[in-house]
Amino acid sequence: MSNNEGHNKEKIDFKKEFLKLRKEKNAILLAHYYQVDEIQAIADYVVDSLGLAQQAALSNADIIVFAGVHFMAETAKILNPGSKVLIPDLEAGCSLADNCPYDKFIELIKRYPDHIVISYINCSAAVKSVSDVICTSGNAIQVVESFPEEQKIIFAPDRNLGGYINRITGRNMVLWDGTCQVHDILQTETIIKLKIQNPDAKLIAHPECKEPVLELADFVGSTTALLNYTIKDDAKKYIVATETGILYQMRKSSPNKEFIIVPSDITCSCNDCPYMKLNTIQKLYLCLKNERPEIILSPEIIEKARKPIERMMQISKKAKLIK
Repeated sequence: MSNNEGHNKEKIDFKKEFLKLRKEKNAILLAHYYQVDEIQAIADYVVDSLGLAQQAALSNADIIVFAGVHFMAETAKILNPGSKVLIPDLEAGCSLADNCPYDKFIELIKRYPDHIVISYINCSAAVKSVSDVICTSGNAIQVVESFPEEQKIIFAPDRNLGGYINRITGRNMVLWDGTCQVHDILQTETIIKLKIQNPDAKLIAHPECKEPVLELADFVGSTTALLNYTIKDDAKKYIVATETGILYQMRKSSPNKEFIIVPSDITCSCNDCPYMKLNTIQKLYLCLKNERPEIILSPEIIEKARKPIERMMQISKKAKLIK
């Protein structure tokens, strides 16, 4: 490559070129709340895992560009197999999904043959394919409570979320021993210091956090629930125990309120998911231009994994109608 070619490439307006390609190729950009601000700003939809699954199922786009992590893009492909699903960076994985390998999970299921399997959406397509129903943090309690109290349950792969559900519902689910590195790292000592420094602030936390953190919280909920809470609640300051990306939407929705993220360590005032933050505007442009990396799943996996996801969506829809 000549120096001039390299210089010209540096001048590409990746945002402008991506938006142009999106229109030309009948593509749609789905983004999770944990993406960087500039990606959220140009996404067609910015929602949590449940919302992303719903939008993927409804989409009539030829191409779905998924600004999230691998398991989310897999879910989009499962629900919309007729669309080409692209992910900007194949290395954008998930600590929960990675720590629940299919072969080990099958071994657990075999040890509890009389248990049904409820899997958190943060798992691979293969794990979904051997689950009875999927859930998200936003509907996990609804999904669990849709089964009789006497029903024995395996819950995977997040032990913190599973433990929270056990405490709320009085169940005794068998829990896979996995955690989200973004939420599990948050320390009670850090939060207590923030609460002392900000006595007028409310603590809101994602249920993937450890139990002691959740016990300190004024409100516990999914990413969407946390956002909605800050919009409707009367407080003016919040300590936020989840991933930094949600602050973009919180500040956008409530510009007159203050939001303090619980830092992952003393070196920064952030708590970033390293996988979510792999996606960039440049990678969005390149993946849509080249139409790769593409999510490829076998028809068998798609068929098997689709059933528990659709069952989740039916439960959520039924619960919404009851309300």
